[in-house]
Amino acid sequence: MIAVLLVLTAAVGTAVVFTGEPGRLAITLSAYGLVLSLLFLAFQAPDVALSQVAVGSAVVPLMVLLTVHTVRSDK
Repeated sequence: MIAVLLVLTAAVGTAVVFTGEPGRLAITLSAYGLVLSLLFLAFQAPDVALSQVAVGSAVVPLMVLLTVHTVRSDK
């Protein structure tokens, strides 16, 4: 189970790196946060997994979208 999650984490991380459009980047960042939280659960760290779900799956993608919106509206 852990090996599968590690491979999935690497695959989604690679997808994040190669995503160019900011809207899609926010979605792939959210997916990466969810996969990381599953990995933390597999390593028996539920407190870290809950923090990862809150920050990595919700806050960071929202900040990316808000930053892109702000930059685009300033032009």
